[in-house]
Amino acid sequence: HVQLVESGGGTVQAGGSLRLSCGIRGWQYNTYCMGWFRQVPGKAREGIASIEYDGTTTHAGSVKGRFTMSSDDAKNTVYLQINSLKSDDTAVYFCSDFNNWGPGTQVTVS
Repeated sequence: HVQLVESGGGTVQAGGSLRLSCGIRGWQYNTYCMGWFRQVPGKAREGIASIEYDGTTTHAGSVKGRFTMSSDDAKNTVYLQINSLKSDDTAVYFCSDFNNWGPGTQVTVS
């Protein structure tokens, strides 16, 4: 049974930073691809970053240069470092293995 649990969200001022974490239970992360997504009420869920089993990362154009996805194999955890936050970044952020989803963590930029 796969479980994904996000943490690290909160309320920050514009220009601030956060690091989101996604703990993975039920399988070893580095045999699968993982992604970060975000969703604003009333809008479609947006894919913003992914990491392959070999560590290769991809970031959406809307966040490139500000967001960085990484992983810690020993902790079976993936991260999303978010810098230079803007009001448009306010959303619920989710991690996924493209089959399972975590409950999400709220990021609010004031």
